[in-house]
Amino acid sequence: MQLKTKMRERAVRTPRVLFLSASVGEGHTAAAQAVCQALEAAEPACACEIVDSYRYASEVFHRVASNGYIGMVKVLPQLYGVLYEQAERATKVGGFKKWLHRYTALNLRQFVARFAPDVVVCTHAFPCGVMAEYLREFADAPHIVGVVTDFVVHPFWIHRNIDEYAVATTTMRQTLIARGVRPDRIAVTGIPIDERFGLRPERRALRRELGLIPDRTTLLVMGGGVGIGPLEKAIVGIDRLARDVQTIVVVGKNPSLERRVAEAATKLAHPVKVVGFVPNVFDYMLAADVLVSKPGGLTSSEALAAELPLVMLRPLPGQEERNTRYLSDAGAGVRVETTRDLVHALERLLSNPKELDAMRARARELAKPHAAKDVAAIIRRLIGA
Repeated sequence: MQLKTKMRERAVRTPRVLFLSASVGEGHTAAAQAVCQALEAAEPACACEIVDSYRYASEVFHRVASNGYIGMVKVLPQLYGVLYEQAERATKVGGFKKWLHRYTALNLRQFVARFAPDVVVCTHAFPCGVMAEYLREFADAPHIVGVVTDFVVHPFWIHRNIDEYAVATTTMRQTLIARGVRPDRIAVTGIPIDERFGLRPERRALRRELGLIPDRTTLLVMGGGVGIGPLEKAIVGIDRLARDVQTIVVVGKNPSLERRVAEAATKLAHPVKVVGFVPNVFDYMLAADVLVSKPGGLTSSEALAAELPLVMLRPLPGQEERNTRYLSDAGAGVRVETTRDLVHALERLLSNPKELDAMRARARELAKPHAAKDVAAIIRRLIGA
């Protein structure tokens, strides 16, 4: 009788999914939000919660990891690159990292037990390591899914006891297999993004809605969710182009940079629209002819879905460097290091429609606009397991 009651309770229980992200930039949270939206569309009763996993690490680590990462990539990007490469070559988890994973897993225990998720989805390598340790500590651990948000798998992601991995490419899948992850636990889904990047609205009408000139070549310049990169220099360089263009600058969550870029824009000959962090980046991408940006995993995936040629301006060492190689080798992006390089690249692309068309075609082949739905399907399967 008790067994039947438990089975009935399980049958009517609202499915719950916990997303563990990390407060370094905006991409990891955006990926979680995209999957959460896809889950709720397919399972309206599903309860999703997105949590910054760093909140459950030590306070010192939280501050260093959240603020230190942004500071390092802005001021000492080469040092970050060295640390990233050293970690890439590591063959086992270091003592401190193992301790920190276990410490955070124990701190998470009460919250996870209270929320009682059927599945925990990790969109950053740190919570993936934490939940791998959680699986070792607690017999009642939920299913764990790792969603890798770049075009390369860093070793910090790789743990053999994770239930499922969702990755962007077949090469990444082979990397995981080579490091001991079972092939049946790895799905090539793409990086989860808002499906609206895959829409195809009438471009002139969309430009009008955004307050742009409908018939003018449109360049989109982005600095990521937290506003990193030489955006002021970029728009000054664009002003030297020997053609009529208009520029949109999406600065991100960086009010001081937004003010500086807006001030610089007043001195330029061509029209420049400056915005901060916006919820409808897809509209701006779909209105543009070329994107100038850092090649973060989410931004790059969004550009591919929008079939938007990408000029990758001064990529940061580490994962952005790896993303740049992938996109350059695939023919969907062009790398530039200086403002002069940027101007030359834009002049070449804008005067050569066939090259732009070829980049759009490669983006179309690489794009996975329904990645969030595919990851949601994996989660739903685990909920029903």
